[in-house]
Amino acid sequence: MPINNRIASFSDEMTEWRQHLHQNPELSYQEFETAKFVAEKLESFGIEVTKGIGGTGVVGVLEGSKGDGPTIGLRADMDALAIEEKNDFPHKSKNHGIMHACGHDGHTTMLLGAARHLAETRNFAGRVVFIFQPAEEMGGEDGGAARMIREGLFDRFSCDEIYGVHNWPGMDVGDFAVKAGPMMASGDGFEIHIRSGGMHAAQPQKGVDVVLTAGHVVVGLQQLAARNTDPLSSIVVSATQIHGGDAYNVIPNEVVIRGTVRAFDPDTRSAAEPALRRIVDGICASTGAEAEISYTRQYPTLVNDQNAAVISQAAGEKVFNSVNVTPPQTMIVEDFAFMLEDRPGCYAWVGNGPDTDGRILHSAWFDFNDEALAFGASYFAALVERA
Repeated sequence: MPINNRIASFSDEMTEWRQHLHQNPELSYQEFETAKFVAEKLESFGIEVTKGIGGTGVVGVLEGSKGDGPTIGLRADMDALAIEEKNDFPHKSKNHGIMHACGHDGHTTMLLGAARHLAETRNFAGRVVFIFQPAEEMGGEDGGAARMIREGLFDRFSCDEIYGVHNWPGMDVGDFAVKAGPMMASGDGFEIHIRSGGMHAAQPQKGVDVVLTAGHVVVGLQQLAARNTDPLSSIVVSATQIHGGDAYNVIPNEVVIRGTVRAFDPDTRSAAEPALRRIVDGICASTGAEAEISYTRQYPTLVNDQNAAVISQAAGEKVFNSVNVTPPQTMIVEDFAFMLEDRPGCYAWVGNGPDTDGRILHSAWFDFNDEALAFGASYFAALVERA
């Protein structure tokens, strides 16, 4: 197996760390015990630690033994999701209604494993900055990546390049995927309030039916992809919430629709908002309802730097059994994109095994595959020793 032998030698300890974190998940900006665990581990490795950047963020700095060189940033996310875990194994979540359903417990552990190895060997020039980020799941400008940057992450710890990974169900353990350019989509949110006077359900002629109007809006929004976007570009428009009414015999005076817009191309993304407003306003004008629209830009497109992707691929080839350099893009968003807007770098996927048996992201049955830990830690270490 091509994983680092030193790291493989303490893979059982990494499994213990990961399962401890899985048992004790914490929501965004509430990662107090997680941050304490991370900081204590880093300090035990002899790494200089700074706490409290971006709320509960933790940053470790390590100098190499081979003189001057670049500063490489490595990032892992720490927060969990508000999901009640359905698993029934010894390391099941102890915190009601909270679980690591996206594998951030594994990401944190992989970076801790790399930190331990690099602190023991220091076989690199320059320095490495270990970034343990809170609140990835909160997202947008309120999320951990953007907040850490606002609070001086790169001013205090200037990184020449920055790298991160995400476990990827559906890829075998030992497989790795990376590509230059756009890899994960931008993500924006919308909230539409459709209003009228409301009336008895048996007398719809006496007002405007906001429920019917909302139905037309939900269907009409699909024009954004089908008729308002270049067929060679990609966009996804999903209405994910509809709220309105409290009684079966009353047509309510308001319905609220919320959803998300995902795209890769900046021009496609920019064109979505005015098109959405035009569609909603036109439908409401035709029924007589009033509309109030809120549209929020949340995540930029995650774009990997060309040179950093080459370095990432080379490190992956040193560690993994298989490296895929033409993975499909995904409409899933990732707030590491904010860091890549600020610094050149690369985000990659680490195989987590089949996307069955509870390994679907954000599933109540999700559990990170501990067999992937040594691969991810070895990759992080190889990045630093190569770059």
